[in-house]
Amino acid sequence: MALGIVFDSIFEWAFHRFFMHRRVPAFEYPFERHALVHHRVFKADESYHLIHEQDRHTVPMAWWNGPALIVAVQAPFIILAFFVGGVPLVCGTFAATCLYFVAYEYLHWCMHVPGKRRLERNGIFFRLNGHHLLHHRYMNRNFNVVLPLADLLFGTLLTRSKISFAQAHGPAVPNVQPKLARV
Repeated sequence: MALGIVFDSIFEWAFHRFFMHRRVPAFEYPFERHALVHHRVFKADESYHLIHEQDRHTVPMAWWNGPALIVAVQAPFIILAFFVGGVPLVCGTFAATCLYFVAYEYLHWCMHVPGKRRLERNGIFFRLNGHHLLHHRYMNRNFNVVLPLADLLFGTLLTRSKISFAQAHGPAVPNVQPKLARV
């Protein structure tokens, strides 16, 4: 299962960076829905949180993305299972990938549509929310939503802004401004 979670972080990072932020001929849907729609509606300022109800549908992925992404992530493990791991490898990574995708959707929803959920009072969520807020300020950084391991591994991790900007505020949103700056 741990192998699946590490791989999921890397897959999330790669898919987000190379398909959701770049136009790929014959596979433009992720880029259009994410970079052109989601990032146009949700920025790092007060619009980081849902303002207009009609934009609610731009927060989650389309329902069919989940099964398609899970199958894509599982393909290498199914192939690998023939040679080394067998059924336990596939079962463990499949469970991890399903949980990872559910966590992605739920965390991402809570980040952009805040409420009074128990999760939003959690320190881990607080840090992940700041991580994601910085992605909305700097679209070439912080590609992970669930586990920023791949951001750390591939040098795209940003923990604070280098310059001051008008950022979103709220009880579950950390101050990601430069150390001595106030906005």
